[in-house]
Amino acid sequence: MNTKHILVTVLISAVTALTSVFLYSKISSHSQSLSQSQAQLPVNYAGLFDGGGTPGPVDFETAASASIPAVVHIKTKTNPTQTSNQQKKRTSPFGDLFGDDFFDDFFGGRGQNVPQMASGSGVFVSADGYIVTNNHVVDGADEVTVTLNNKKQYKAKVVATDPNTDLAVVKVDGNNFPYLVFGNSDEVKVGQWVLAIGYPLSLETTVTAGIVSAKYRFLGINQRKAGQNANVVESFIQTDAAVNQGNSGGALVNTRGELIGINSAIASPTGSYAGYSYAIPVNIVKKVVDDLIKFGTVQRAFLGIRPEANGDEGTDSQIKEGDGVVVGEVMNNSAAQEAGIKKGDKIIKLDNKAVSTWTELTGTVASYRPGQKVTVTYVRNGKENTAQLTLKNSSGNTDLVKTSVLDKLGAEFETLDSKKAKEYGIDGGVVIKNLSDGVIADQTVIKKGFIIIRAGGKTIKSVDDLKNVIENSGNSIILEGIYPGYEGVYTYAINDLRNEP
Repeated sequence: MNTKHILVTVLISAVTALTSVFLYSKISSHSQSLSQSQAQLPVNYAGLFDGGGTPGPVDFETAASASIPAVVHIKTKTNPTQTSNQQKKRTSPFGDLFGDDFFDDFFGGRGQNVPQMASGSGVFVSADGYIVTNNHVVDGADEVTVTLNNKKQYKAKVVATDPNTDLAVVKVDGNNFPYLVFGNSDEVKVGQWVLAIGYPLSLETTVTAGIVSAKYRFLGINQRKAGQNANVVESFIQTDAAVNQGNSGGALVNTRGELIGINSAIASPTGSYAGYSYAIPVNIVKKVVDDLIKFGTVQRAFLGIRPEANGDEGTDSQIKEGDGVVVGEVMNNSAAQEAGIKKGDKIIKLDNKAVSTWTELTGTVASYRPGQKVTVTYVRNGKENTAQLTLKNSSGNTDLVKTSVLDKLGAEFETLDSKKAKEYGIDGGVVIKNLSDGVIADQTVIKKGFIIIRAGGKTIKSVDDLKNVIENSGNSIILEGIYPGYEGVYTYAINDLRNEP
């Protein structure tokens, strides 16, 4: 019996040992199948470990010290709206009894005559005093004051604005100003460190750091400001660098101190920073700034297509996109039509740069001018094709458009003949020969034949005089003049000079 017990015990031990070995081998095999080989990394890690390891500590100090002197504080003053006697209309039903001013005085309506003050930021982009900021920072301003980091103050004039991109250029007189070097926003990567520099909440120069959290964002804010029919451009860089009111127009720079964007907006339910901020990419900025300085208006290029609508109600986007932009419509006489692009084609590259969304495509096209040639790569019936096309403007040609404040007035001006001036008993003036749609027709009752003799309180003797006075004025101006054959000087107030007609 003892021998049997011994044999059974040995048998049970052997079976247990063999079972344990079998189970261990299975567990060990499964464990090995989950291990990762550093020699075969997933494709999404390609290039991460090139160069011998992960990146080292980031230096913000160098970028900040290079950028701070070039970022300025912009303060604006907007005077109350002035209305001439000829244009004044009664707004109170009791105006005939008491006068319109009675109820304004009694209920505090005179508060509208208090000048409005506001502030923002700006960035020097040249040594001779050109500064880029947001259009909404200087929109409607009659006076613009620029304060540098060293506390020096300068009076500035608005050179030109573009509500479609929410950008504006102002200028101060002087030379040897510090300015920021343009970077390349196409090379900006999600996850890279950036600095936001500006004057938030009326504080002195403030620097915040964050990372790029997304690119090519569309928010719709420019559409609301510029109007539903405007051809707005929005392709924001999204960051988590803290930005607040007053940061608008300030700099977004990389760790090399290069300008990669102009801070413009925040996403917030309260109006204060709540985690995300948005900057206009510098590749759009530098093109718009160059256009505004050279031509007074943006030379906007168009492909001439509309995207295909998204039939899937389960997605936020109304545009069918993802790995390219599907063409929904090709406009007549457009660059796309001449290049042979058709409805249903999917555009995947522009000048060999991949484009995945409509916002990305429009943002890229916005960095070009009419007349420039680009290569478009598109997919048709599963086959990849390329076409070279010449971009056009909204009128369907490649002509450069030049404009000035005078153009926005909607009138044809002519310097008054000296003999006529003597006959009318004046030193000179500018005759309004014709009127069309524009600021004058919208805001005044000026008639053809009116002779402008003063503008903004300054004597006007030629069209050049008028142009110089208006371009160096704020957002409103008083025109004074005469009508031949009628007695007296007529006065008209014009506002919103800096806005599109």
